Amino acid sequence: MKIKPHTLTATEAGQFIASGQLKSVQLVQSCLDQITKTEGAIHAWAYLDPEAALSQAATCDALRQKGLATGPLHGIPVALKDIIDTRDMPTERGTPIFKGRQSEDDARIVEYLREAGAVIMGKTVTTELAFVHANETRNPHNPERSPGGSSSGSAAAVAAEHVPLAIGTQTNGSVIRPASFCGTFGFKPTRGTLPRTGVLQTSQSLDQIGSFARSLEDTALLADAIAGYDQRDPESYSHARPAMAKGSKQDAPLDPDFAWFNLPFYDRLSEATSEGFEGVMEIMGDRVTRMDPANQLSNLVAVQARIHEYEIALHLAEVFDGHWDQISETLKPIITRARKISAAEYQDALAVKASAEAFFDDFFIEFDAIIAPAAAGEAPEFGNGTGDPIFCTLWTLAGLPCVTLPLLVGETGLPIGVQLIGPAKKDDRLLRTARWLQNHIAAAAA
Repeated sequence: MKIKPHTLTATEAGQFIASGQLKSVQLVQSCLDQITKTEGAIHAWAYLDPEAALSQAATCDALRQKGLATGPLHGIPVALKDIIDTRDMPTERGTPIFKGRQSEDDARIVEYLREAGAVIMGKTVTTELAFVHANETRNPHNPERSPGGSSSGSAAAVAAEHVPLAIGTQTNGSVIRPASFCGTFGFKPTRGTLPRTGVLQTSQSLDQIGSFARSLEDTALLADAIAGYDQRDPESYSHARPAMAKGSKQDAPLDPDFAWFNLPFYDRLSEATSEGFEGVMEIMGDRVTRMDPANQLSNLVAVQARIHEYEIALHLAEVFDGHWDQISETLKPIITRARKISAAEYQDALAVKASAEAFFDDFFIEFDAIIAPAAAGEAPEFGNGTGDPIFCTLWTLAGLPCVTLPLLVGETGLPIGVQLIGPAKKDDRLLRTARWLQNHIAAAAA
């Protein structure tokens, strides 16, 4: 092949593998070569076993040569955030507290990945306990910048062409924001679409799983492969999931209608981001309705924080009690504050969360999607935090499907994402709308 295999999208690589023009071993080796070239500057990986990855790839090639059934990710390398359990790799959760930790079972989504034929490449770096304290990963576009958090390694690995696909999680903004900073596509399906059994629980009410890729179609391809009902996950729903990959390839039958909320915290946007969105909405014309929502909508930010903090302090109480001296100074004051939240305050916050879900159920009767920033602007300097997640907070709280498209650039040429939010459990419709926007912007720029 004249094309270097590691530069292919998952969809392209899958087509080449299916036609016999490319072997999984060749693809994985090309990815490993790319990792060798750039990992020293990026630090995306918490665990990588090249021999194990090549062995999985060889098994995939042998199955195809025998004419046996193959799955939608057959022979495709996938990276996992280091809070997702695997029976054959450590899962250390971004902290020395769990150094060398080995689970006996795969997470449910890893079982789905294996069934789909994916090659599990390894574990990508996450922040401490998938929360606020950054780890060592750098932004592939500029190592002096942050890749975002907490799915930092997953976003960076895809952006650096280490793998075509990676899995992250989002409790506030940890898929959409790093995807924006690293210039990848990021997709977080509706809460309950992807099962969380075997994934570190920081917030039972808010934790959600998402995908990173270098194309819109690929994010949906991965999400479809790991979607399904799991009775062990209280947020998992038992009825059929939308066909997300199909939606990402469909043309909208009618031009979609978008809403833009003029939220108070949008004054945090960088000048380049504000100007970029004005340009996008000018191209979209009367397809966008600008709205001044009630103050209660922006107040949902505090509701999300109350639920998140209360639940992480509850779910990881044993970790904090037994290893307080190993907890970062970034996290300690948050947990101290969280332990002062009363059960009544927590229950009140859950009630507001339920009302927000009901509000958006009604809202999307008139609109196909909300258009919003994915982050305030370009990635911040490394060592200066992982970026403000507030532009994702409302939608994560309500469990809505969200996707970010790398359509804009900032003051120094770094990527900025455009986020779309859709109605719950209609992820295929959101992806179809995202395809429309992507094509509409491309046509305007031509």
